[in-house]
Amino acid sequence: ILDYPPPLPSPFSPPSFTEVTPGRKAFEERAGNYYIAEMIREARKKANLTQRELADKLATKRTYISRIECAASDIRLSTLKRIIEEGLGGHLDIRIAFKR
Repeated sequence: ILDYPPPLPSPFSPPSFTEVTPGRKAFEERAGNYYIAEMIREARKKANLTQRELADKLATKRTYISRIECAASDIRLSTLKRIIEEGLGGHLDIRIAFKR
């Protein structure tokens, strides 16, 4: 039988999964940005468009598309809708779900 060390003292204990720390909240916000960025990148590639071609369709700069795809820039809902619908020929569908 292995003898495991005792639990860490409370100041060093990890937060419980139900506790929302400021760091966790910031992480979840960034994760959402990365998720959207990756969806845009994948949709652009599926449409066989380069960043420059997508930017030209939207009358914007390639660097702006790059910043969005790298999650380096927050994206407004109206911009997301324009990228999906005008730039990629898709349809933006948003759902709202509530925690149970």
